[in-house]
Amino acid sequence: MLGIKSILNIAFTEAANSFNQQTRNTFILRRKWPPPLHKKGGRPSKLRARHFVYDLVEDTNVVKKPDIKIILNQFVDGVGDTGDMLSVRPTKAYREFLIPGLAVYASPANIEKYKVDESKPKAESTFSSPYVPRTMGCLSRLVLQITMNKTEPWILEPWHIRTSFRKAGYVVPEHAIKMPPIQIKGPDLSLQHKEFYVTVQINNTEEVNVRCRIHHWAAGVDKLPWEEFHWKKPREALIPEQAEVLEKIPLH
Repeated sequence: MLGIKSILNIAFTEAANSFNQQTRNTFILRRKWPPPLHKKGGRPSKLRARHFVYDLVEDTNVVKKPDIKIILNQFVDGVGDTGDMLSVRPTKAYREFLIPGLAVYASPANIEKYKVDESKPKAESTFSSPYVPRTMGCLSRLVLQITMNKTEPWILEPWHIRTSFRKAGYVVPEHAIKMPPIQIKGPDLSLQHKEFYVTVQINNTEEVNVRCRIHHWAAGVDKLPWEEFHWKKPREALIPEQAEVLEKIPLH
């Protein structure tokens, strides 16, 4: 009959073994001082302490793993269409494509299933970059608030638009911003409830119109009251020639 102490030792050993997981680590070593050779049939010399000193040749944990090939099983915006084969880093493949179920391994069976022909030239995209459609979609849904002074005179310039884009989380250089056809200046509270659009050029190729609204700002008693969900409400066009285009821009 086992005593309480023996039972506790067994339980502790089993618990320790349950957390002892095997790891796949490979270290390639080389002796710094190789042992001397011995005669054929003779007795090997006794190894000394120096013979157990090793130099690290390779650590497989830090070796860069090669890219893996995957096949998209559905359309992925900004990446490709069904049947497109990609060669990406393993971590990115697992995290962004395989685990979400957007792609499969490029095994012979999957290549046959999705009829992948690597020798077939890919169709040329109509966009300058695969990320352009996503960028245009984000910018077209944006209601850009341009904060201007309520008490000091100003004229709207490209750097005001660039700063407003930066506050909204977008980096847009001034040379890529096409201003409205008329000069907008203030302060003018009649501009508070009107809108216009600027045109942003992407990669010097594509263009997208971005809805803009001016908000007059001042401190203290001159501060205008806050209007809840003002970006969701339709507004009158500041420039009549832009009204038709503004109606086609989605308002969220």
